[in-house]
Amino acid sequence: MAIQTKAGVALLEALAARLGAGSVLTDAGDIGGHLVESRGLYQGEALAVVRPRNPEEVAFVVRRCAEAGIPIVPQGGNTGLVGGGVPYGGIVLSLARLDTIREVDPLNATITVEAGCILRSVHEAAERVGYHFPLSLPSEGSCRIGGNLATNAGGTAVLRYGNMRELTLGLEVVLADGRIWNGLKGLRKDNTGYDLRNLFIGSEGTLGIITAAVLKLFPKPQARSTAFIGCSSPHRALALFEHLRTEAGDHLTTFEYMTDFGLEIVLKHKPASVRPLADRHPSYALIELSSPQADADLQGQLETILGKALEDGLIEDATISTSGAQSAALWSLREDLSEVQRLEGGSIKHDVSVPVSQVAGFIETASAACEAQMPGIRVCAFGHFGDGNIHFNLSQPIGMDKGAFLAEWGRFNRIVHDIVHRMNGSISAEHGIGLIKRDELPLYKDPVALDLMRTLKRTLDPRNILNPGKVVAIDADHPATLPALTGHP
Repeated sequence: MAIQTKAGVALLEALAARLGAGSVLTDAGDIGGHLVESRGLYQGEALAVVRPRNPEEVAFVVRRCAEAGIPIVPQGGNTGLVGGGVPYGGIVLSLARLDTIREVDPLNATITVEAGCILRSVHEAAERVGYHFPLSLPSEGSCRIGGNLATNAGGTAVLRYGNMRELTLGLEVVLADGRIWNGLKGLRKDNTGYDLRNLFIGSEGTLGIITAAVLKLFPKPQARSTAFIGCSSPHRALALFEHLRTEAGDHLTTFEYMTDFGLEIVLKHKPASVRPLADRHPSYALIELSSPQADADLQGQLETILGKALEDGLIEDATISTSGAQSAALWSLREDLSEVQRLEGGSIKHDVSVPVSQVAGFIETASAACEAQMPGIRVCAFGHFGDGNIHFNLSQPIGMDKGAFLAEWGRFNRIVHDIVHRMNGSISAEHGIGLIKRDELPLYKDPVALDLMRTLKRTLDPRNILNPGKVVAIDADHPATLPALTGHP
């Protein structure tokens, strides 16, 4: 825990007097879980974890911290993957108690929720009125809407529905001076000035603290069909995607990609999993069609589309689910991949995106470059093929020392990120910048864009109290102060 200064003690006393002693946690056992990044990459410290119950209490906390010059790190479910929610001094502002679903408006197809709502709870609230909120993440049982907004979360349904920026109509935000901006409008059209909403989405709590949002709802899918497909290369998988996009149209909800190595380690470490195809293939696609029409013959549509793809040599084999249980089994092959990869030793991870037309070329080019640099390295490329987002992870060679492998993280960043940059891509597709990519950003981001980002940070947070040191380094946030990694997945 951070050392309490006189100003820190006075602040905690003031917060406890307003919020109640049970809302200001200082015991090591109570706050320990809030100080560690979910993959164990960083270990932080804080004076306290403060747990307000409503936006007015959030505003009070921010005002008092601003007066005392004490930093604030907003935190939702603490499921982030880039160190963006790890505190280094100051307080952790937990939004977990702001978990009210304020309004569901079926006719407007919107739901207004507070930042502490768990994603699965939003799914359930939408389903109760016959609608669908499409953001889908492996952590949906623990991640919270505020964090989803702060990182502009994507997930497996971006291809059909978009990421959080595209799923959000309005926000409520506490600013760095404690004022509350009420932008909770469920409007599809509002051309009255600058787009403040999108300024805060994806800012990782560095410009303001999101306390509520108006989210879009969609007709609930009544029919689904899932298929697992084997291809001879990522280029064939990309050609299959183009074929499906043309033939299935808006019914194509998901197109996920994984390599043979990825499938094999899932089968190895998950004994209940079943090999989906008779033979092994270099590349695989998990696809799903969905429709709000219960009588839509999606299975028949898939059979026709994949039959033509087989004739044209785009695919080598495929299986189509005939039940919900079979569909779930196919999905588990993709969803379990992140979990089992750590069982293969050290993993150097990259969350990148390139134009969809470049995805196959990126996988082949980056794989060859990494394999040339370290014989025996095992490329585990997987992700959201249809929106250009690939999780390009590298598993250590068999028998290599884990520490020695992870010490090469920086070298492989240069290899992978340089290729992404040449393809006009992004070094962060959906996980954010946080700490782990903060000092990578100046190497690849347009200098004018970086200058604008720093200008916005200084303007909206002149005292630099909102999640300082994350995303962009300004003033005293020199790269040399970047905390060292304490562990790796």
